[in-house]
Amino acid sequence: MRYRTLLVCASLVIGMPAYASAQTMTDSLSTAGRTIDWSRPGVSGGIPNRTNVCTTLAAGASAAAINSAITACSNGVVALGAGTYTLSAGITFRGANNVTLRGAGPDQTILKFTGADTCGGLFADVCIHGPSDVWSGGVPAANIHNWTAGYEKGSNRITLDSASGLSVGQMIVLDQADDGADNGGVFVCGSTSCSQEGGPAGRPGRAQQQYVQVTAISGNQLTISPGVYMPNWRASQTPQVWWWGPSATGNGVEAMTLDHTSSSATTGIGVKNAFNAWIKNVKSLNANRNHVWLYTAARVEVRDSYFYGTRNAASLSYGVELYATGDDLIVNNIFEHVTSPIMTGNSSGAVVAYNFMTDMYYTVSNWMMAGSQGSHDAGTGMNLFESNYGNAFLMDNYHGTGNLATVFRNRLTGTEGTKTANTIPVNLFGYNRYVNILGNVLGTAGYHQTYEYSQASPSGSTDRSIYVLGYPGVGSSTSATLPYDSMVMRTMLRWGNYDVVSSGAQWKGSEVPSGVTLPPSNALPPSLFLSSRPGWWGAMPWPAIGPDVSGGPDGGGHAYAIPAQACFRASGRRSDGTLAFDPQACYPGAASTMPGTGGSGAPSAPVNLTVR
Repeated sequence: MRYRTLLVCASLVIGMPAYASAQTMTDSLSTAGRTIDWSRPGVSGGIPNRTNVCTTLAAGASAAAINSAITACSNGVVALGAGTYTLSAGITFRGANNVTLRGAGPDQTILKFTGADTCGGLFADVCIHGPSDVWSGGVPAANIHNWTAGYEKGSNRITLDSASGLSVGQMIVLDQADDGADNGGVFVCGSTSCSQEGGPAGRPGRAQQQYVQVTAISGNQLTISPGVYMPNWRASQTPQVWWWGPSATGNGVEAMTLDHTSSSATTGIGVKNAFNAWIKNVKSLNANRNHVWLYTAARVEVRDSYFYGTRNAASLSYGVELYATGDDLIVNNIFEHVTSPIMTGNSSGAVVAYNFMTDMYYTVSNWMMAGSQGSHDAGTGMNLFESNYGNAFLMDNYHGTGNLATVFRNRLTGTEGTKTANTIPVNLFGYNRYVNILGNVLGTAGYHQTYEYSQASPSGSTDRSIYVLGYPGVGSSTSATLPYDSMVMRTMLRWGNYDVVSSGAQWKGSEVPSGVTLPPSNALPPSLFLSSRPGWWGAMPWPAIGPDVSGGPDGGGHAYAIPAQACFRASGRRSDGTLAFDPQACYPGAASTMPGTGGSGAPSAPVNLTVR
C-alpha cells in the first residue's frame, strides 16, 4: 500500500504545526522532516578486506620505517607482526590512499608511543590526513562558492554561483550562517546569546554543515551524495560550499593495541581532511583528549574496538569525538573508564549504535555522573543513537544548540557507581529541539522516582528523574543569560519508552508534538539503520532492547545484553587491568558482516521503517 506524503519542512523552521496524511510512524517522521536514510553512514561500499601485503615489519620497527612502508604501499596492507613497537614519533598516512595498517591482533601487536605526529594541529599518535592543510578556521576565498538553489530536504542537485575548482569525486562542505534570533523552531546558534561558552567547530558563525561528495557537474549545478539532510537550509542564511582540496581516502587501522600512556599526543587517532577511513579491532589505551578525533572528515567507521581510559578524566576526556564531520558509523565498541565515550560536535548523518559504555570516570566531581553527549556544539542534526548501553544521553548547550537527534532502543540506566548528582537518563538542555526519543528502556528501579522534571512539572528531584528538559544548565540550574526553553518539550517526540517510574511503556498522545501523526499500532521496527539481524550478532536476542522485548535480565525484563556488553563480561583481564580483548572470539564473522561492509548485515536498500 502506498501513502501520499507531503514533505513539510516549514513547520520546523518557523515553529508552526505541520499537517500530514501519514499512516505510520515512518511516514509521520519523514513528513515532518525528522529523519533521514541512516543505512548510508560508514565507509562507502564497505570496508575492504585487502589481501595484497605490500610490506611486513617485525616487532621493534621504528615509526619512520612504518611511515615509509605506508607511503610506498598502493592499495594494500602494511602488516605489523606480533610483538611490541616502541615509537618515538607518530604514525602518519599523510597523503596516502587505500592503505591498511594491520597488526596480528589487539593483544598480539602492541604499539607504545612516546611521540606524536603534528597531524595538522591535532597532534595524534596515528594520523590519517589528506595532503591539504586547509581547515575550517582558515578557508581560502578561492575554496568558497555561494550555494544559490537546491536547498530542499532530500535534494541531490544544488546550484552554485561557480563550479571552478571542483571536480567529480571531491568532498565538499555545505554550510550557512547561524540564525540571528530564535525563530521558535529549528534554531542553530553558537554565540554566547544561546550557549554557555560559545565557539563551536566550523567556520565562524556557520555551525550547520553537511559533508557531501560531488558525483556529477553540469555547468554550475552539482549532483551530490548524500542529498540535503536538514529542513532549514534557506537563502536568507547565505548558504555556501567550501572544500579543503585533496583528501586522504581508503585508509584504515586494524588489529592492534595503541598504548598512549606515555605519549605527548593530544589524540590517539586523528582523522582530518579525509573520508572513507576506519578503525577496526583496535584496543586503545589511556589517550589524552580523545581516543579518536574526527575533524573535517566524513564517512569514518569505528567498530569492533575497545577504548580504555583517558589521562585527563575531566574536561576534554572523550572516546570518539565527532568534532566537525558527517555520515560516520560508530558501532559495536566497548568504552571503559572514559569520561564521555561519545562527544558529538557539529555533525550530521552519524549513526552511533550497539556500543557498551561503563565506568565513566570523572575526577572533577566524583559525586557527579558524566554521560555520552548527543550534542555539545551548535550544528548537530539528523544523528541516530541506537541500541547503546550506557548511563545517560545528554544534549547540552555549552557550545550552542542542537536539533533533530533520534534516540532509539537504548538502555540508559541513569546511574554510575555511587554517584548521586546528574543521574538522569535523558537530559536535554535548553535549545535542543525536535528530538525523537523512541523505544528506550530508562532508569534504575529503586533509584529513580520522578518521571519528568521540567518547568511544567518542577516537583521531585532532578537527580532522580527520568527526564530533565529545557533547563539552561545541569539539572534545574538557572543562567544569567540563557532562559528556560519550553520548546525542548513541545517539539520532542516521546513514544514507546519503558521507564522504571511508570513501570511500563508510555504511548501518550500528549507526548507527540504537532506535525507528527500517531501510528495505528504500537509496533516498532527492530532497527532504524539495519534491514535485518546482522550476521555478527549471533544467536543473541535481536532487538535486544525495547518495550516489546520480554524476558531480559535488565530493565524490567526489557533489555538483554548487546554483543559488546557480552564481550566485556566474557573477556578476562590482563595484568594492567584492561580487557584481554579478542574481537574475533567475541564477534564471529564480524569481518564480513558488520554494518557498512556489504555483508549480510548491510541493507541493500533504504530501510523500511513502516510500523505495522
